[in-house]
Amino acid sequence: MKIYHKILLYQNKLLQPYVRILLRMMAVLTYMASLLLIVGVVYEHGFPLSATDISHLKILYKAVWIIFLIDVTLHIFLEYKGTKKNFRKLAWILSWLLYLTLVPVIFHRPDEEGAILYVWDFLGSKLYHIPLLLLFSFLNLSNGLVRLLGRRTNPSLILAVSFFVIILIGTGLLLLPRCTVEGVVLSWVDALFTSTSAVCVTGLVPVDVSATFTPMGLTVIILLIQVGGLGVMTLTSFFAMFFMGNTSLYNQLVVRDMVSSNSLGSLLSTLLYILGFTMVIEGAGMVSIWLGIHGTLGMSLEEELAFSAFHSISAFCNAGFSTLPGNLGNEMVMHGHNTIYITISFLIILGGIGFPILVNLYETVTYEVKRIWHHYIKGNKRMRRKIHLYNLNTRIVLIMTAILLIVGTVVIVVLEWNNAFAGMSPTDKWVQAFFNATCPRTAGFSSVGMTTFSMQTLLLMVILMMIGGGTQSTAGGVKVNVFAVVMLNLRAILIGADKVTIFNRELSHDSIRRSNATLILYLLVVFAGIFSLSLLEPQASIMALVFECTSALSTVGSSLDLTPTLGSDSKLIIIILMFVGRVGVLTLMSSIIKQKKITKYRYPSDNIIIN
Repeated sequence: MKIYHKILLYQNKLLQPYVRILLRMMAVLTYMASLLLIVGVVYEHGFPLSATDISHLKILYKAVWIIFLIDVTLHIFLEYKGTKKNFRKLAWILSWLLYLTLVPVIFHRPDEEGAILYVWDFLGSKLYHIPLLLLFSFLNLSNGLVRLLGRRTNPSLILAVSFFVIILIGTGLLLLPRCTVEGVVLSWVDALFTSTSAVCVTGLVPVDVSATFTPMGLTVIILLIQVGGLGVMTLTSFFAMFFMGNTSLYNQLVVRDMVSSNSLGSLLSTLLYILGFTMVIEGAGMVSIWLGIHGTLGMSLEEELAFSAFHSISAFCNAGFSTLPGNLGNEMVMHGHNTIYITISFLIILGGIGFPILVNLYETVTYEVKRIWHHYIKGNKRMRRKIHLYNLNTRIVLIMTAILLIVGTVVIVVLEWNNAFAGMSPTDKWVQAFFNATCPRTAGFSSVGMTTFSMQTLLLMVILMMIGGGTQSTAGGVKVNVFAVVMLNLRAILIGADKVTIFNRELSHDSIRRSNATLILYLLVVFAGIFSLSLLEPQASIMALVFECTSALSTVGSSLDLTPTLGSDSKLIIIILMFVGRVGVLTLMSSIIKQKKITKYRYPSDNIIIN
């Protein structure tokens, strides 16, 4: 045997097991360092610091920096082949950026002024170190979370736990002294309530947001809204796959189901589409809102931009949070700002139809542009038009959304023309009707006071809240897809059809079963919430309780002014309803109840007398 064969054999059989143990130990250490770094940054920006605290934080940051350097170095030198296989180009760039932090350590500070001195100071500055270390921390934690999926863990349970953890983190952040206005004491129940409402993109709040939270607190809320709107697993999966592309097949299959990707090959592109759509739509909404308020609200340019960004994100994520006292019913925007209401309405609609529909619409528009370009510009008339541009899910969601918006707008404007909308111009009445028909599905912004609406309008809003938006969107409710399938199934039963069909397509038996189960579970949970609140809040009217519970479970955020008056026990019930509504009743039950194994045998069928 040749000498290099012996060395290779020695390395594989004797050294490699110890290398793997060392790398596993470093992985655990980096996870701990990542968590400690995030805690340190939060502590630094959330509490007033003494000189001792600052020195301790410097030691912590330096220790984390050393751990990350050692971890990257060990992976490169001890497991180069595996590292090269797993790392994407961006991961290599981050690694080299981390090594650049050694420049101020190795080389002395230049004596002469100039670009070299500026680079030296920047590489040794906190402005360079902390963001880079935070990026490494999020990369490590995201990669670890995605790896959990490879443990054959129940994906529904992972989804529920991820939302729960983010809610707890948000609660802790909102309790920080720098997040609340001086003199305001925020209880842990109110902090938990606000955090849950933000992560679950509901909008119900027990306190006045503008009078309770500082700009830092509002920043925490909007970050929680963004994370909750996109989905924790969507963000972590994207982060892990974008930098560490070689994940297990099972991981990719689970993530594919979560984001409704057509194939594993298009998984990363689907994640990019979701994030790209979000940034583009929210950016366009921010610009539109800013143009509508510029120079009219007595704000500085920075305040106008912050206002526009906050409301654009809140609208697209269907959260319903506002920085104005009295929400969007504030006198500052009620008159002469129809552009704001229209922009926010369309942001709510786009956020509520679901990311799979947005991806399908993007693909359709892209194809049509290419077809027109080849057909009319290049003169290539051989390119035939595809028949099935829109999938069945897209058709159902778009048609149902249009029907609900049109019917809701017309009914509200008829009922409230001389009631809640009295004194407004005809244009304002139609805009407010459209806005209030959009918000129950499921944003929760309010313009005209809910208590001024007629009983008929409130009942209509309850129905709209129950239906909600599209599946895998930022909206809640039973979802328009589910409602459409239930209605189609009812129609098939009434006409005596043995199959449920639409657009020359037969709906699968599984879709019908899941839709019926979702609706039944929703009704059972909302009834349990109403019943519980009626015991704890006997002074509240039944309509207010129905409205509150439906709003919470559908993650809407509308209320008949009941939320601030609730006791601690009642708030906890609303918190549970918001959490269940965001995760999904069926998803949550599937994560808790042990799934039955599929059997190949069948029992004899029998009929039950129905009527």
